[in-house]
Amino acid sequence: MKTQVAIIGSGPSGLLLGQLLHNAGIDNIIIERVTPEHVLGRIRAGLLEEGFVEMVREAGVSERMDKEGLVHDGFEVAIDGEIRRVDLKKHSGGKQVVVYGQTEITKDFMDARDATDAQTIYEVSNVEIHDPKTDSPYVTFTNKDGTEERIDCDYVAGCDGFHGVSRKTIPEHLRTEHEKIYNVGWLGMLSDTPPISDELIYGTSDKGFFLCSMRSETRSRYYVDVSMDEKVEDWSDDRFWKELKSRLPESIRDNLVTGPSLEKSIAPLRSFITEPMQYGRLFLVGDAAHIVPPTGAKGLNLASSDVNYLYRIMLKVYKENKPEAIEQYSKLCLKRIWKAEHFSWWMTNMLHKLSDNTFELGVQKSELDYFTSTETGLKVVAENYVGLPYDEVE
Repeated sequence: MKTQVAIIGSGPSGLLLGQLLHNAGIDNIIIERVTPEHVLGRIRAGLLEEGFVEMVREAGVSERMDKEGLVHDGFEVAIDGEIRRVDLKKHSGGKQVVVYGQTEITKDFMDARDATDAQTIYEVSNVEIHDPKTDSPYVTFTNKDGTEERIDCDYVAGCDGFHGVSRKTIPEHLRTEHEKIYNVGWLGMLSDTPPISDELIYGTSDKGFFLCSMRSETRSRYYVDVSMDEKVEDWSDDRFWKELKSRLPESIRDNLVTGPSLEKSIAPLRSFITEPMQYGRLFLVGDAAHIVPPTGAKGLNLASSDVNYLYRIMLKVYKENKPEAIEQYSKLCLKRIWKAEHFSWWMTNMLHKLSDNTFELGVQKSELDYFTSTETGLKVVAENYVGLPYDEVE
């Protein structure tokens, strides 16, 4: 097989990149380790920054998102029972976010790709990237029937997540990895119940952090922070609902509608960045290069910003005959990634009790008060929450 861009991974970033490239007449093949059903079974976030929304529209895959997505002008912060609102539209210069489940956007991308002649190969194994530092890289893998395959390509996009082969292809002595492990996780539950509020509510209480979010007007996603010693099987639906309710402000406690869980899981909180994100003609995209705590919903949105830069660079390469444009990739991505990583780290530290030191707890409380009650503080939160702008690709 031969293509221009080989894409490893069919999550939303790989599919978005593939659709954008296909629409631009740039040939690409996507390979994926698991089945399409497994990809769609991954329960992930669903808050989309304006930049991601515009890219989905540019890819021509926005019809269902525009129809069913919930546009949010703000979100709320509950601080020891008091609820304050962050007006995103007012404090970010008119920007908004859209709530639309990652599973749904992935399905839309899959359906759009299936409607084209672009190739996606599922259930592959033994993926290896060869000669990325040359002008003729190639990818080998084993097909699900046991056949050994090879894709000759011009470039490789590694959209295969933290545990994929792409990052590991970059020699260890050329990689610098930065990591922060937090001492808590998020226990999340998905249920077919109406959300407690029209907007997301991030909250702190004497019993810990909570987040009330949604996937639609009839499907809710709730979180409470827990010790990393906890096991999800020890949390019955009844125990989860009681714990969440105990953390909610009294003013909204009776609005909570409970029901059977569709899914429960515990996600550890961590920050991770690898530098550089490029090795010759191999580019790392999304979780292959960086992970953020879920506080602030930057994971999927950061992946889409990587896609934005790589797609614009490929347009320079193939449409303007500027192969040197690829040298910008890592620098452009990392500039935005570090800022988003900082925001997620900051939000996490501001909303979770990560220390018993009374001085640190006092500073934390005063910081949360300042950033939710002053014009300057609210502007900082809003501008970062809706997503910082993308830089131009030269």
